Amino acid sequence: MTRISILGSTGSIGRSTLSVAESYPERFQIVALAAGANLETAFEQARRWRPQMLSIASESDADILRARLKQAGISGIEVVHGTRGTVSVATHPQSDFVVSAIVGVAGLEATYEAVRAGKTVGIANKECLVAAGELITAEARRQGKPLLPIDSEHNAVHQCLRGGRMEEVERVWLTASGGPFLNTPRSEFKNITVEQALNHPTWKMGKRITIDSATLMNKGFEVIEACRLFHVAPSKVQVLVHPQSTIHSMVEFVDGSILAQFSVTDMRLPILYALTYPERIQSDMRFDVGNLRHLDFQQPDMNKFPCLRLAYEAAEAGGTKTVVLNAADEVAVAAFLEGAIRFNEIPGIIEEALAASNSGMLRSIAEVLEADGAARRYAQKRIREKSKKSAEPRATSVG
Repeated sequence: MTRISILGSTGSIGRSTLSVAESYPERFQIVALAAGANLETAFEQARRWRPQMLSIASESDADILRARLKQAGISGIEVVHGTRGTVSVATHPQSDFVVSAIVGVAGLEATYEAVRAGKTVGIANKECLVAAGELITAEARRQGKPLLPIDSEHNAVHQCLRGGRMEEVERVWLTASGGPFLNTPRSEFKNITVEQALNHPTWKMGKRITIDSATLMNKGFEVIEACRLFHVAPSKVQVLVHPQSTIHSMVEFVDGSILAQFSVTDMRLPILYALTYPERIQSDMRFDVGNLRHLDFQQPDMNKFPCLRLAYEAAEAGGTKTVVLNAADEVAVAAFLEGAIRFNEIPGIIEEALAASNSGMLRSIAEVLEADGAARRYAQKRIREKSKKSAEPRATSVG
């Protein structure tokens, strides 16, 4: 029986993890949940799963949740809150496996503490590895515990790497759908609306990751994540645009052999793989091989999508630069979603923040969070300055 803690239980990965647990009740037990600010869903999850511990964002919501659980006659659930509560979920003594699925750096400290506590961690939060991957992977090596990727691309790489030794790897290929603007001329990027950017051709995701997919920054983050997870240089991680999104990733070996992984586009499959590794167990998720009839591939255009170039540069520099890349991107994407900047101005904000930041390695999570805060403040300042200079209306809707 694998006993699971979930960081981000009310999000899509968290809900998919609970779905997997529900399908295999003899294999998985839910021990602790960190539910964020979604009080209603947190209550429903508490009632359904009866975890030993449940963390929610605010102290006031924790009080409300305790009262509702008591009124419903549900006992035995310790309700905690805030960052400390999330860390308590991540390090719960009864938990064997921690699913890290909190979006952004909000889950960084809890993920790191889970690794320090000797838990096996399934990583679905790429920002943790982008901002603090060097610290997290070094601690995982000290603990002798695996970091198992849940993101479909890195999960695919992990599966392909079982076909050879790391010293036999020539390069890792990450596939990208290309997003909604693959065939849109760069000259039209300034007119792209929020609604258009949120219309991803393949996946239904949260707003930030959908915009990051449209700029190819999400793929840039995945390059950094691959470098940290698999201990390879950025030059050995290549991005290939593959609009069908059929092949999730590939690994090329020194003899010229290439292993590719493809499967249904259902996040329950990589979650199941991570939860049961190194086993594989029976599931009903089947891929129609007839879908392989048409596969297109092309190189990404880094002039048209400069966020990918910035990510490679940050990956080469490491340390503070990857922290700044993630923080400035989050601020810039939020500003675009709010109508404060245009779609084509997102890369410029990030590049300016990178240029203004210092290089250097970070020695603790506290230093990572300090660099993250400084980068956010700088990016927010530049956005305010741009907004003051331009009174021209922003394209935020199609109607």
